[in-house]
Amino acid sequence: MRKQIIHLAVLVAISAVGTRWLTAADELEKRASWQIPTTAAVRAQLDEFLAGQKLDEAQRLKVDALWGDPTEPLESSQLLDRLAATLSIVEPRAAEVIAFCESTEPPLVVPKFALLDDESVAPLVRDNLRLLYGRWLAQQHLVDESLDYLGTLEAEKVVDPVSLLFYQAVGQHRLLAKNECLATVTKLLENEETLPRRYRTLAKLMEADIRPLKTDSLDEIARMMDDVRRRLELARAGKTVRMQEEQVVAKLEKLIEELEKQQQQQQQPGNGGGSQPSAPMQDSQAAQMRGAGEVDPKSLGKKDEWGNLPPKERQEVLQQIGRDLPAHFRETIEEYFKRLAQDGVR
Repeated sequence: MRKQIIHLAVLVAISAVGTRWLTAADELEKRASWQIPTTAAVRAQLDEFLAGQKLDEAQRLKVDALWGDPTEPLESSQLLDRLAATLSIVEPRAAEVIAFCESTEPPLVVPKFALLDDESVAPLVRDNLRLLYGRWLAQQHLVDESLDYLGTLEAEKVVDPVSLLFYQAVGQHRLLAKNECLATVTKLLENEETLPRRYRTLAKLMEADIRPLKTDSLDEIARMMDDVRRRLELARAGKTVRMQEEQVVAKLEKLIEELEKQQQQQQQPGNGGGSQPSAPMQDSQAAQMRGAGEVDPKSLGKKDEWGNLPPKERQEVLQQIGRDLPAHFRETIEEYFKRLAQDGVR
């Protein structure tokens, strides 16, 4: 009898632990603001949409062949691709968008598809095709264009919330929108355990990379230079690039002023006993910085900015920047101004 009582007590304890674990899991799931839809749920939405369409027998057979078993578990990206393939069968305008997204390289000017902005189109069609197009643009490194389509979409209203949140975060990370990127990554990781490993890993890397980013730091300046280079390589020179160049120059000037103030303070009596200034740059390093002196003044706009400094002063400024910086920062700054000199961007 005693053994039976002990056995029963153990079972009760195990049951209580299991119940608490399930409750905790349920609460964790409830805290997530979005979920990956099931294949059956997406097919149900699709069937509701198709009920209002005039499909012939051949089209219905193609749709059924695409979806097969509704209990088959699919990644959310596979759900989006399968939905897109279905829409290409029943909606000619959707087929145009999907065919374009199958191209390998973006044209100089990416097209705007009226379907993607048509409020009369069913959200299942419009929003998920916006996601498909925005995903393709992001994969082509067209960050601004991608966010134009992805920025207003909500994870709860598309069949592939994972790709939506991931590529939103990618664009925000690339454009140094730190707070927005961190918020998007946090939302993506609400369902961390259900994410494919590649998304989970890259999301955490983006978070770790952008969290320590500080305004007006060398890190920020180098990233802004890299973004200018990206835009120029994609033939996206224009107002945005000019504004970025001006911001880079302003941040560099601010950094130079701070370095000069620090040196002046170090050389004042009572602050190190009139310590000697930092050792001058080696001749080999100074020679590597000469490309920046070729920048066209008109490229950078305002008269008080970088381009209007006399060549000798520019050289001195570059030496001042490079004297105390790690090599990779000097190389980034040098490459940036070389590119400006070569491209002559207006």
